[in-house]
Amino acid sequence: MEEHNGHEMADLEDLYKEKYAFCQDKIDLIREYLLPSAQSLKTNINEDATGIKNVMESFRKSMQAEAESLKSLVDEVTSENIEQSHTIEKSLLKLCDSQEQSNDDNIVSLQKVNGQLYSCLATSSLTFFFSLTSEHMDIPNIQEKLNLVPPTFTAGACCKDDVKNLLGRLYVPCPESENNEQKQTDKGSTPENFTKRGLKHDKNLMKQTFSMFSFVVMIKEYKLPGIIRICHLSLNKFGRLWVSDLKGNLVQTDLKDNQILSIQTNGKCAGYHTVMQDGSLIYADRVKKVINRVTTKNKITKFIKTRDWEPLSVHSSHINGDILIGMIKGKEAKIIRYNKIGKDIQAIHEDNNGRPLFSQPHYITENINGDVCISDLNKQAIVVVNIAGQHRFSYKGQKPEFYFWGVCTDVLGNILACESISEEVHLLNQDGVFLGILLSSRQHGVMYPRSVCVDDENNLYVGKGNNNTLQVYKYLM
Repeated sequence: MEEHNGHEMADLEDLYKEKYAFCQDKIDLIREYLLPSAQSLKTNINEDATGIKNVMESFRKSMQAEAESLKSLVDEVTSENIEQSHTIEKSLLKLCDSQEQSNDDNIVSLQKVNGQLYSCLATSSLTFFFSLTSEHMDIPNIQEKLNLVPPTFTAGACCKDDVKNLLGRLYVPCPESENNEQKQTDKGSTPENFTKRGLKHDKNLMKQTFSMFSFVVMIKEYKLPGIIRICHLSLNKFGRLWVSDLKGNLVQTDLKDNQILSIQTNGKCAGYHTVMQDGSLIYADRVKKVINRVTTKNKITKFIKTRDWEPLSVHSSHINGDILIGMIKGKEAKIIRYNKIGKDIQAIHEDNNGRPLFSQPHYITENINGDVCISDLNKQAIVVVNIAGQHRFSYKGQKPEFYFWGVCTDVLGNILACESISEEVHLLNQDGVFLGILLSSRQHGVMYPRSVCVDDENNLYVGKGNNNTLQVYKYLM
């Protein structure tokens, strides 16, 4: 028989503390991470749903606009064909009328000769009668009828697929789910990091799924108060627009006919102002050789001094907040990169062979790959350098003579440039390959395009250099 040693007594207080700590850890995990993460995910899902609704609504409007434009083109072609049929009909009927008139003249002549012959038969003068010959009676010949062959009409063979190919189409990418499996003990994972990763993924997916419309659609048009002839546009994040004109007027507007602020500058037709990442505006003073800053509270302060160099153009990087300034001194020209606090960190002025890259850098922008794109009036070219300042390419148009003005880039890395002689907006890819004429005066009625910019919704803003008209186009879907 085994010896009974009695019951072992556990320390209930220690056990209670252990279980309490276990529950407390779980509560902390749920309250401090899991619940906020779930709430953040719910917010992101709701934002995605709202974004999808807005995007799809814009797609439907664009589809309707495309359809209306196609209908207009069909009506135009049909009208031209009908007008051509009327012209051909008039020409053929005119030929018939001419033939009928000639035949009527012959009938009159024949009737006249016939009457003369009857008179001869009734004459009492035998001498006159026997002296008649064929020369006395000119009998006209019967003209042959022209064989008029009517034109033929070949009906067009157009099916539903042909119409689909003429219109834009939706591309639905395969949904990709993020790997959200997180170790509960991973202290490095936070709701903020999760949100940032999701946002980055969404932006990359957005870039991949954007494509060009089959044609451009104008969606809005504004008349900007306080502006004479538009020269440059700068958009900020609050739905407001800074615009400058040929007379040096620099105006902030809310695009609802409300002028918020007006500044008199010495700037002319150049891209001499830009909106920084914090929403404030900076603009160049060519006379005092300084870059001024206009805060969100409309206070103007001096920001960067360019010493003895005259600043022409300025751009604030959307990538890192750096400031790019195009400037000249006599016959020299260069681009200086400053950090966001105004310290110069890079100078760009020569290519690898020591030749000057710029002459009159009057518009400047930055592409999504870090390239700096400069519209140079004197060189008649769009000059592009990489982020290290090395020359990549220069685009000089499709004709012997081109003058480029405003320049911007889009979410696909395309370069959009205003050309003044042909009154067109040229579209290049980020490697300088000419993709086509995006807008023209002949096709779209865009007269004197001077400045272009693209907003966060990928709407293209075009400022006209002959008046205060701002037009907004949709060309990406």
